[in-house]
Amino acid sequence: MPLAPGDALQRMEILLTAFESMVPPPKRVTFRDGFVFRYAEKSLHQAMVQKLARVISGISAATLLLQNGFLQEHAAIQRMLDEFCEDVAFLCFAAIDGEMTDLHHWYLEEFYTEELDVVDGVVALARKRGMIPRKRIRAYITNRAEYGPDPSTRNAQLTTIAKAYSGYVHGASAQVMEMYGGNPPKFHVRGMRQSPLFADHAHDIWNYYYRGIVTFGMAAKAFGSETIVAEALQLLREFEDSSPERAPNDS
Repeated sequence: MPLAPGDALQRMEILLTAFESMVPPPKRVTFRDGFVFRYAEKSLHQAMVQKLARVISGISAATLLLQNGFLQEHAAIQRMLDEFCEDVAFLCFAAIDGEMTDLHHWYLEEFYTEELDVVDGVVALARKRGMIPRKRIRAYITNRAEYGPDPSTRNAQLTTIAKAYSGYVHGASAQVMEMYGGNPPKFHVRGMRQSPLFADHAHDIWNYYYRGIVTFGMAAKAFGSETIVAEALQLLREFEDSSPERAPNDS
């Protein structure tokens, strides 16, 4: 029986809760007059849990934006999801191989860096967090056998997709002009459900649900849980039966 997108998200949340239970929980850390939660161990698997949480929330947000016709913002979040899924794959391979590269150590150092500090009661910028060049992360994952026999082509595909969606993040002219049209023509700033582009966006988000489920399956392998791997594979099989043309608001 085809699985509705909303049900797929709920199942991913269940898997996330299972992963959370497999790492030391966050601790309260004093911040100003209150506290914040932080993972004290700053581990590889704790980083996976955090990125997987953003995969779920990102898919949820993209779906809500799509349902209300905010295609520009929906596409911008899909660009973020591309990186979240790449990051999880990058981290998972280190756990699966049982080997952390220098690039992984660098990634985790920057990932856990605190940018803000409190000095004399005032929040100040303590250190600018660095960013690992995205091309290095893509090169690492596309050189894996799991990504196929032609890493250069796969890398080029991922880069092309990222470039296209970056225009929505940064508001490039060609992407912004997709908001313009109608009779009389104008910028549609309160949603574009009637746009001829809506169907393409509705079709495309199915891929992000699918990739999200695949990413959770990869994480299950990285956590070493055959039970969760089986659950993720079952979820994937059920979701594959759903129609790519089905808009998320039909669930």
